[in-house]
Amino acid sequence: MKQKITPNLWFEGNAEEAVEFYVSSFPGSKIGSRSYYPKSAEEGLVDFQLDLAGQVLTIDFELGQLGFTAINAGPEFKVNPSISFMLNFDPLTDDKAEEHLDELWHKLSQGGQILMPLDAYPFSKRYGWVKDRYGVTWQLILTDPEGEPRPFIIPSLLFTKKNTNRAEEAINYYVSIFEDSKVGDLAHYPEDTGPAKKRALGFGDFMLADQWFAAMDSGVEHDFMFNEGVSLSVACKDQEEINTYWEKLSSDPQFEQCGWCKDKFGVSWQIVPENMEELMIKPDAFAKMMEMKKI
Repeated sequence: MKQKITPNLWFEGNAEEAVEFYVSSFPGSKIGSRSYYPKSAEEGLVDFQLDLAGQVLTIDFELGQLGFTAINAGPEFKVNPSISFMLNFDPLTDDKAEEHLDELWHKLSQGGQILMPLDAYPFSKRYGWVKDRYGVTWQLILTDPEGEPRPFIIPSLLFTKKNTNRAEEAINYYVSIFEDSKVGDLAHYPEDTGPAKKRALGFGDFMLADQWFAAMDSGVEHDFMFNEGVSLSVACKDQEEINTYWEKLSSDPQFEQCGWCKDKFGVSWQIVPENMEELMIKPDAFAKMMEMKKI
């Protein structure tokens, strides 16, 4: 089944370097197709894009059987930990799971920042949260062999500031929008924990379009919220499907541009045709897209 929802990572002019780093760090990974900026303003570039004329615009790549897209752009947005990536090391499928976890932790932490030290916690005997040198955050966890299996990489949404205590609401909202979706395991806070109220979501996972995601309400104060640094693109088969997802996910017209929108929780989505790559090689395609809100 073709991947319906793809995490997009925003980089400030160094997307190619970042992708090479990830593919060299994650076993069994690969780089896919690239797209490029037009070469001039006449072909659709606007002023702030002129420095990137002719350079790589996007790179598709795969880590742990999950497809990603790297966006090579400017300083407009910064990746932050509001959307991180859970890396599940499962002893049932890998008899060297802990060793492989430690190896990847070493690679990702070089030049990065440790958010939670690699250590034993009540929920796992081996867990750590790290921001890599490019600002992307990863949660590495040795999973419980008795738990239900999950994919190796799961995008994880952290609800902070005004969105705290809304994680379970968001899960139910997303599950109502996408087909082949369901709520998975939910664990609630037993008492008030920082900004998270009693019964807020300590951790939960859910499936959208046959893909697993996770969400939680933050039990500590943070200075970040969802932004365009990590967005989720939805590949649509036709205009009707684009219209449907756009209507359900776009909540504020000021954030509608080139197929991008924001939902009521502030998560950024790109609602795009599944043949976007084919469409973008047509004459004046970039210029036409820049004029659109919904594609």
